[in-house]
Amino acid sequence: MSYYLLAMHQPVGDPPPPEVLDPIMRDLGAVKDEMKAAGVWVFDGGLHGPEASTVVRMRDGEVLTTDGPYAEGKEHLGGFTIIDVSDLDAALVWARKEAAAVRLLPIEVRPFYGWAEG
Repeated sequence: MSYYLLAMHQPVGDPPPPEVLDPIMRDLGAVKDEMKAAGVWVFDGGLHGPEASTVVRMRDGEVLTTDGPYAEGKEHLGGFTIIDVSDLDAALVWARKEAAAVRLLPIEVRPFYGWAEG
């Protein structure tokens, strides 16, 4: 089995209004329940916006901490799901289900280094 990240990228700014977001969250919850029933779900989570980020890095032998995201952009990682499936094709099946559920956001599929077979 292999671990894959299903990453949801969303635009910076306010979320959609409840009449748009509530059905999406319901449908995404149904996909999560289906993943759990299939035994592929490992972990998932939603993230605060990029304004809540803190970056820690080494520079000239010192550790620096700065507020804000590492990279500024119009989109950011808004949430993710980690699944354990046989291969990329199986991961893409679940990514398609998440994409259909969230409707508004792209889903990026990436294998974990050292965990994915192949």
